[in-house]
Amino acid sequence: MLSSLGLLCSCAGHQSLICSRSNILVPPSIYNSNYYSLFISRHKSPSRFRKKANWAPVIMERVDSKEKLYTRMRLWEFPDQYVVEPTQGSSGTCLAISRVDGSMNLIEELPQLTSVRAPKTQTIFGVVGMLKLLAGVYVLVITEQECVGSYLGYPIFKVSSLKVLPCDHSLKRSPMEQKKMETELSLLLSAAERTSGLYFSYDVNLTLNAQRLHSLGDESKLLPLWRQADPKFVWNNYMLESLIDNKLDQYLLPVIQGTFQNFQAAIGKDTIDVTLIARRCTRRTGTRMWRRGADSDGYVANFVESEQIVQLNGFTASFIQVRGSIPLLWEQIVDLTYKPKFEIVKLEEAPRVVERHFLDLRKRYGSILAVDLVNTHGSEGRLSEKYANAMQHIISEDVRYLHFDFHRICGHIHFERLSILFNQMEDFLRKNGYFLLNAKGEKIEEQLGVGRTNCIDCLDRTNVTQSMIGRKMLESQLRQIGVFAADDTISKHTQFDESFKILWANHGDDISIQYSGTPALKGDFVRCGKRTVQGILNDGWNALARYYLNNFCDGTKQDAIDLLQGHYIISVNRDMSPPSQKGGLEALAHNDFAQEIYYDADLNANGRRYRRNLSRLGRGQRPVAASVTHAPLLQQNFDQAKRRSYLPNFTGWAN
Repeated sequence: MLSSLGLLCSCAGHQSLICSRSNILVPPSIYNSNYYSLFISRHKSPSRFRKKANWAPVIMERVDSKEKLYTRMRLWEFPDQYVVEPTQGSSGTCLAISRVDGSMNLIEELPQLTSVRAPKTQTIFGVVGMLKLLAGVYVLVITEQECVGSYLGYPIFKVSSLKVLPCDHSLKRSPMEQKKMETELSLLLSAAERTSGLYFSYDVNLTLNAQRLHSLGDESKLLPLWRQADPKFVWNNYMLESLIDNKLDQYLLPVIQGTFQNFQAAIGKDTIDVTLIARRCTRRTGTRMWRRGADSDGYVANFVESEQIVQLNGFTASFIQVRGSIPLLWEQIVDLTYKPKFEIVKLEEAPRVVERHFLDLRKRYGSILAVDLVNTHGSEGRLSEKYANAMQHIISEDVRYLHFDFHRICGHIHFERLSILFNQMEDFLRKNGYFLLNAKGEKIEEQLGVGRTNCIDCLDRTNVTQSMIGRKMLESQLRQIGVFAADDTISKHTQFDESFKILWANHGDDISIQYSGTPALKGDFVRCGKRTVQGILNDGWNALARYYLNNFCDGTKQDAIDLLQGHYIISVNRDMSPPSQKGGLEALAHNDFAQEIYYDADLNANGRRYRRNLSRLGRGQRPVAASVTHAPLLQQNFDQAKRRSYLPNFTGWAN
């Protein structure tokens, strides 16, 4: 059949047929049995195909296992539907998605072509999920990927490009107000296409660290990846719900947000492979000033699990650290000042919130050493004091608290004084160890506890501290494996030392960009081993950039994050009446039912008009402050805030 149709064009990874008579580019799979008769009837000389680009035969890759995720697909954009066609073999069924309402179903064959113009096609590498707004449904797909290394022998990919596919034809019949609202909300989805630090694997559960992955039972390992995954670290957890409901296991691709860094270096005759992975928790995700502290369930902002893995001579060693905001109900209300003051909300709830937070950590990691790096003076000191007081209720053999005033002891240049902190942590680290497998895959050591590090942002001071701890633990691992002598250190091996510094510097920058919008401060010390003039200048520039982003950009970004994570859901309500004002914003934030989206236009001190979106946050995501767009936070008591409904006919429903 292919010889009767013509030759195949392979260009930039896409294979197509080109008709010389009509000059129509015929996308892949148009030459299958469904299209053959139709195509021949429209082109009386089907053999007249001319050569373009590089000609090559069709190579179809198929995976027979029904549990295997599709790794490469072809997206067809028909007028009434999208069709995702697996290109891995002959047994895969296609996924059809209606462009009217987003409904999905599996089909055995591609639809019949109903027009002379061939549908647009594109290669995609995964379906991230689906999001429903007022009238339209929007599908996120991966259009570009990059292999960045391997995790325990399996390839890991970074998402280089995302695309949002609108299924919003029903919007044509919607009222004008609804169209306007849909347009504004759909603009938030552009943030999804710009989301940084997304990683995935088709073969291994990237949400679990090596120790947890090793402890999975045989039955669990046979489950699809999305069922093995820890939902706490699945960035697209909410967006996968529609695919899960439709039992589309082969399309369900768990994605994490964080970072993946890797290098190889030679020490003598040994080649060492070092990997550093960050997994960002999605329970209270957001931007720097708009997600602080904990919610009432104990989930904290900027919670990141960092796993450092070393592999050599068949051995695999893993060491875990975590970071997260101070687990109190506190906030910083953006008010155009350089450093807004800290506000602790419901101080009487502090012991309960702290207890919930550390209970979750103990269940997950074992013993916990909480290392607090904030200042002892000023507003940071007051916050640290409340944290220390709340910790006194839960201190035990399994939970310890250690305060280390980073700025007072290390200043801005003497970061080598972190050795003082390590000496205080050393007993805990030695007692709780790290995870180690021998060449046979047998467990030799197990990590029994983790260090939990925090400063205010859990970025700059935290990353310097964790890189120091990671260095010390890697040296300990290499001594046990037999690569290092008793007095050997990483700094004695120049190439290895430089690569390790860059590893942790990039790690810190990626985490910081996701939370604050800029690379980490103090990164020159991590990258170069000392403070530099250029590094100090960069810190000044990044600090100013953070100020601008906090006040003028991050509100919109926060709304987009909340939308993607399902922290508020938009639906239609014709009878929109304002909620009770009793108890103010905090009471409404804990309401398990509905809350309207409000619009409030006020003039700030400079006379500038802002727009404010008040978002309802769902289960497990109940911050003290609501999400706000381009503006200082709405006052916590609705009685004191001028209000009018954002759009009178629409309501945000809690999930």
